[in-house]
Amino acid sequence: MSEERLKVALVGASGYGGGELLRLLLNHPKVEVSIAVSRRLAGEYVFRTHPNLRSRTNLRFSPMELDNIMNETDLVFFSTPHGVSKDLVPKVLESGIKVIDLSADFRLRNPEDYPRWYGWEHPCPDVLKKAVYGIPELHREEIQDANLVACPGCLALSGILELVPIAKAGIIEKEKIIVDSKIGSSGSGESPSPSTHHPERSGVVRPYMPAGHRHTAEIEQELNLFGGEGHKVGLSAHAVDIVRGILSTAHVFPLEPIEMKSLWKVYRGAYRDEPFVRLVRDQKGVYRLADPKVVVGSNFCDISFEVDSHLNRVILCSAIDNLVKGAAGSAVQSMNIIHGWEETLGLELMGFHPV
Repeated sequence: MSEERLKVALVGASGYGGGELLRLLLNHPKVEVSIAVSRRLAGEYVFRTHPNLRSRTNLRFSPMELDNIMNETDLVFFSTPHGVSKDLVPKVLESGIKVIDLSADFRLRNPEDYPRWYGWEHPCPDVLKKAVYGIPELHREEIQDANLVACPGCLALSGILELVPIAKAGIIEKEKIIVDSKIGSSGSGESPSPSTHHPERSGVVRPYMPAGHRHTAEIEQELNLFGGEGHKVGLSAHAVDIVRGILSTAHVFPLEPIEMKSLWKVYRGAYRDEPFVRLVRDQKGVYRLADPKVVVGSNFCDISFEVDSHLNRVILCSAIDNLVKGAAGSAVQSMNIIHGWEETLGLELMGFHPV
């Protein structure tokens, strides 16, 4: 007799993040995707929007019917634009169903941060208090018992994973942390705009948010949690001519000169047992340091580091696929933890090469 599968719903299934979630969930041995919601495409076959899923599923997009979702499923993923899930998640939680939210609506612990970074007052600060920030490498024990997991922003995740170990070690200047991030076009979502139109996007290395990026709040939140209050981050974002991937290069300044062997100790201690974090600093070959090209399609975060003794600076590089580790992969990883399954289940994906 076959094992009963977890029935899941995905709200916001027609976007790039939703499509990536479907790709992972349809291949998961313990999950059945029961409902894939898209208001705009209700009734259409999923594979017409996500053609890579052709012959893998005959699922059709469903309209947004919250009662049906709560009656028919065991867990709900939200992959909706910012500002949508905050009005829906409390109702789902009241029914006893757990939620994993890929939007920003429950990421920030302090409700007072939402007017500053997102321009609206948070309508349910009581629910916000119960949300667990969805980085398994940092919040695994909390995720195990969570009813609501708020997945991180993709740029935030890449910055946080490279910075938390050295911030936690207490060996850098807290108020001088620079993160320079390059991101592919899929990070802009599936709705085109003048700046993401192919003739304007192709061939660019375009700074689009040199200061004030929303994901700054998440990075500072986690650094202050693990490394003590007072961390300040300058995050600069650039659009580059790739479809998938993020490379975040962080510049931090040690309180005292530091050697490479000390950095190895810090990062091996932090990530030695993590299945999806790889420390990359090779002496041979083309890919000697973290590079988003080799993590595309995978749930890995590759991290590299270097010491610049000339300026007493440490350079950190973090590479992820923004749609997998930066979104859907972390969500599935959190689902596995919640249900006590092997954390890597459904995520044993090697990157593509070449791509």
